[in-house]
Amino acid sequence: MSTSNPTAPPAKASTEFTHRQILTILGGLMMGMFLAALDQTIMATATRTIADDLNGFNIQAWATTAFLITSTISTPLYGKLSDIYGRRPFFLFAIGIFVVGSFLCGLSQNMYELAAFRAIQGIGAGGLMSLALAIIGDIVPPRERAKYQGYFLAVFGTASVLGPILGGFFAGADHILWVDGWRWVFYLNVPIGIAAMVVVARVLHLPHQRVDHRIDWPGAVALIVGLVPLLTIAEQGRAWGWDSPRAIGCYVIGAIGLAAFVFAERAYGHEALLPLRLFRNRTIAVGATSSTILGMAMFGGLMTVPLYLQIVKGSTATMAGLQMIPFVFGIMSGSIISGQLIARTGRYRIFPIIGSTLMVAALGLFATIGADTPLWRVMLIMVLMGLGLGGNMQPMITAVQNAVSPREIGVATSSVTFFRSMGGTLGTAIFLSVLFNVLPSKIGGAYQSAQGTPEFQQALQSDPSQAQKLQQIQGGGDLSDTSFLNTLSDAVAHPFKVGFSDGIQVVFLLALAVMIVGLIVVLFLPEIPLSLRSAQQQRADDALAAENSNGVPGEVGAGPLKDEPVPATKDQTQ
Repeated sequence: MSTSNPTAPPAKASTEFTHRQILTILGGLMMGMFLAALDQTIMATATRTIADDLNGFNIQAWATTAFLITSTISTPLYGKLSDIYGRRPFFLFAIGIFVVGSFLCGLSQNMYELAAFRAIQGIGAGGLMSLALAIIGDIVPPRERAKYQGYFLAVFGTASVLGPILGGFFAGADHILWVDGWRWVFYLNVPIGIAAMVVVARVLHLPHQRVDHRIDWPGAVALIVGLVPLLTIAEQGRAWGWDSPRAIGCYVIGAIGLAAFVFAERAYGHEALLPLRLFRNRTIAVGATSSTILGMAMFGGLMTVPLYLQIVKGSTATMAGLQMIPFVFGIMSGSIISGQLIARTGRYRIFPIIGSTLMVAALGLFATIGADTPLWRVMLIMVLMGLGLGGNMQPMITAVQNAVSPREIGVATSSVTFFRSMGGTLGTAIFLSVLFNVLPSKIGGAYQSAQGTPEFQQALQSDPSQAQKLQQIQGGGDLSDTSFLNTLSDAVAHPFKVGFSDGIQVVFLLALAVMIVGLIVVLFLPEIPLSLRSAQQQRADDALAAENSNGVPGEVGAGPLKDEPVPATKDQTQ
């Protein structure tokens, strides 16, 4: 006993963080999160201008899908590797590769180059958000996490407001310093990323005890082989044909890859990239499923709103960014309210349920908007959608982190983030594919209905050139560049806007059906008492207990599955 007691105080002291220390670490995390959040929001309003300039509006999904594929696949790798080697080096690597990818994106000369460079950017993005959330799980107990949630919300809110405005500003400028304005959407990430790396390198110092494990590279390769073909056919199915030879080839390769992934995960056991035993935990299973559905509804549904504002309502890119502020306000309000109530009550289950219900209502209302819907009504629906998202995301992360062993915070957090990104990737690919598949018939039908109206006939007679332009867009138009709308009179352009909004309604109805399933899934989320200790404190206490009982320092760290036969019982006592 005399040899073990002196080791107790240092072990405990090294894992307890004061409020000032937590704020210092948060400073580094906030820089990385700001980088990720800004990129997501700044692209929302600049996408149309970028796609038009690169003559690729109808293939813009490639740029988004490529980013989401690589960020989705890299997310679980970051979680697993950071559990083994520590968070700091991988957080720095994520920022660095994101900066390199951003710089290359600014050099793009066509949409396919942009998609390739966005894929590089996505490799970095996969670690920015998930590692930041994992680090918070390391240093802040679940019950107290809401106290610091406001700092993250401030970063997210600031990026959400600045992003659309900056995206609109850059997209609306022909040239800035002799460079195309939209290219600064990507170049802006470079100085911000460098500053983030400096801050993180200086302030992010966490105690870490390395645990030697095999790295599940076969699982990572199998996951890539499984996901890439399936996500590719999801985006290209409308062009190739869903039963074409290329499509069938993608189905077969994807199925083989997913089967190989499951086999690899079984073979690697607790060292797997995504340990299958985690999903026997009901909280993890519900969290992963609901996050997938939430990602589909969020990315797939909401990405069409800026397109609606710009094409149907005629807003500039900058104005569309400002018009998205009600959505940001809803997210911040929902997150703050749910975070504070969780801190006071210690209960979290009700908030994803309420959030999912609000999202169902919002998507149902979005499905009713048309070309002539007042803008104020669209903005109110944005607020409702934001409230639903705000009540969903952070409480679910808190629930999952609270339900696993402290030694698996990284892999658990990245798993939920992975499935949310996976849902976003599928939603983006599928919903955009559906949108561009229905647009030709919707727009063609709208023009057929408008041809007999006096306003339409008068507009054609007053300007004969309108008839020639109309022939070019009949049946859906050349959707690789929508700037032609600016050359049409209001009467001639209006049917196009009607057809476009009708196509968007189909997307929102599909997102509504998906979100109803998500609401049903969330009802199965269990309520587990929130732990009052951080993951660092729990790891230190477990290691100390092992030393005192076995006299073998570090034994707990070497065997993360030591207490695995009863994970559910352990969860209930936290």
